[in-house]
Amino acid sequence: MDFDVVVAGGSIAGLLCAREIASEGFSVLVIEEDYEIGTPEHCGGLVSFAGLEELGIIPFRKTFDHMIESAKITSPNGKSFTINSKKQKVVEISRRELDKQIAFQAQKNGAVIKVKTSFQEITDTGIRTNEEEINCKIFVDARGVSSLIHKDRTGILSSAQYEIYADWIKKGKVEVIFDQEKYPGFFAWIIPSSEGKGKVGVAGRGINVAETLDKILEERGNHSTIRKIFAPIWIKGPIEKFVEGKTVIIGDAAGQAKPTTAGGIFTSGMGGIYAGQAISKFLETDDKIELEQYQKKWIERFGKEFEKQSLARKILERIDNKTINKLFESITPEIIKEISEKDDFDLHTSSIIKLLGIKGSIKTAQALLGGELKKLLS
Repeated sequence: MDFDVVVAGGSIAGLLCAREIASEGFSVLVIEEDYEIGTPEHCGGLVSFAGLEELGIIPFRKTFDHMIESAKITSPNGKSFTINSKKQKVVEISRRELDKQIAFQAQKNGAVIKVKTSFQEITDTGIRTNEEEINCKIFVDARGVSSLIHKDRTGILSSAQYEIYADWIKKGKVEVIFDQEKYPGFFAWIIPSSEGKGKVGVAGRGINVAETLDKILEERGNHSTIRKIFAPIWIKGPIEKFVEGKTVIIGDAAGQAKPTTAGGIFTSGMGGIYAGQAISKFLETDDKIELEQYQKKWIERFGKEFEKQSLARKILERIDNKTINKLFESITPEIIKEISEKDDFDLHTSSIIKLLGIKGSIKTAQALLGGELKKLLS
């Protein structure tokens, strides 16, 4: 079997990459090791409408669940504030359906998609799967965080996310809970899918995520769990090289998920698009410089934002619950209003800077940050 390109991983980045390559008339095969595109659904499913539009996606009715109206952020001592997210136009989507929608776009352009087919190894002429050898000119690694585990385990956190039914889940209202003792280095979240249904998750360094999530649900009250997903997340930002010979690495496998939240629908999706465009140019010209344009373009677009998010992550990992509580006390209605009205959901360093009090005169934050303060603001 011969293809110009084989993409391993049928998630957003891999499918968008295949869509772009196929649109230029080149042959591309997408192989997905699971039995269904869009499964298992690791993602929280939050993205802006603007982000979806740039990815070339107008959500189908089945894909689009509902708009997010607000995000309630809670500190370890229970103090909270709420950001109005209506102006940011954040949508909660079904990742199962979104991935299928992009798969349909790729297939309409000429891509071939096979499920229950796993990548085994690179060969002299292409790759070997669990079924056969396939000749190809370019191999695209879009296999997600699993590709990174052997590279740097310090960048990986365990996470758990349950789909549940519960009357305390309110449509349109996201919740984020910080507690460095319970969820060190990360947080817990509640993302509604509709009234009384949603995803509750947690991640953290060195914790038993299943036990931790069970405790959260026990404290919240009556609920029914209909699905459990356990998956590693990557929080260290982009890897050093997106292109190694004729292997192109995209999406979570390239570290294109946000260091602050590990979300990556938009940033990973754009990685897939940029890679697909660069691969198409390479196939047309046989000039390896064209492949290098992919990483250059992604770094130009997201590099500085990701550097700042990584700095913000280091700061957040260093502070304890007492400091978080103090920072929450310093957040003013003006700061909350500015974030609600002006900030970008997909690229949110400016929100983090405001919430840390860096732009004000909060002594707690300034003493805490030291030399990293200037880097974050530059």
